[in-house]
Amino acid sequence: MKWDSGLYDNKHNFVAEYGKGLLEFVPVDKSQSILDLGCGTGLLTAELAKLCGCVLGIDGSLPMIEKARRQFPKLTFEVMDALKLLFIQEWDVVFSNAVFHWIADQDLLLQKIHKSLKPSGKLICEFGAFGNIQIIEEGFRTVLEDLGHIYHSKFTFPTVEFFGSLLIKNGFVIDKIYEYDRPTPLNDGDKGLYNWARQFFETDLKGFTVAEQDFILRNLLEKVREKLWNGTTWVADYKRLRVIAHSTF
Repeated sequence: MKWDSGLYDNKHNFVAEYGKGLLEFVPVDKSQSILDLGCGTGLLTAELAKLCGCVLGIDGSLPMIEKARRQFPKLTFEVMDALKLLFIQEWDVVFSNAVFHWIADQDLLLQKIHKSLKPSGKLICEFGAFGNIQIIEEGFRTVLEDLGHIYHSKFTFPTVEFFGSLLIKNGFVIDKIYEYDRPTPLNDGDKGLYNWARQFFETDLKGFTVAEQDFILRNLLEKVREKLWNGTTWVADYKRLRVIAHSTF
């Protein structure tokens, strides 16, 4: 996916805002090192920096990393593929917010994270759970099918049971794992879901003309309006999976 870092911060800043709830699980210890996996534009990396002596923000998107570097020039950010981590027992904490659902091979992801953590190091993460944005995805799927196209979801939203089994398989002890509904108001009033879908379905839309994309997005709004429009704001049907675990060796 091609991320628009300006659109992300201006229209989808709720991602980082909700991610701040994860920070309460991060120990305050100036001797510890933290890897922020999928740091985006660095908003949460800056908060993590207050809790530790060393933090590195990584993301697969160069535009995101470039903006993070501009916003927080005193912090360190690198473009890095989460499935190609080369760290060996280097981090006390791996922190990640709203990232894992973009990664299909979560088994390999956890394998790489486990290798990256020091003995008893913590994994603190939250991402989309099974059923996340189900109404939005089904609406989008229906619109594309009406036009003779097939929608292939790029998201991976696991159940608690399945992801828990992957954690155990990869050498983690689970401290907390649970899912919860998190209805999420979108910015920009009646344009909220339009802008959200334009970003998060970007790869699905790029084969269409600008006019066709507008037609698809407007039809999506009508498909889901009854369930997700509250009269003043679009409220996305988010369901999250939160994990606190530590590594064993």
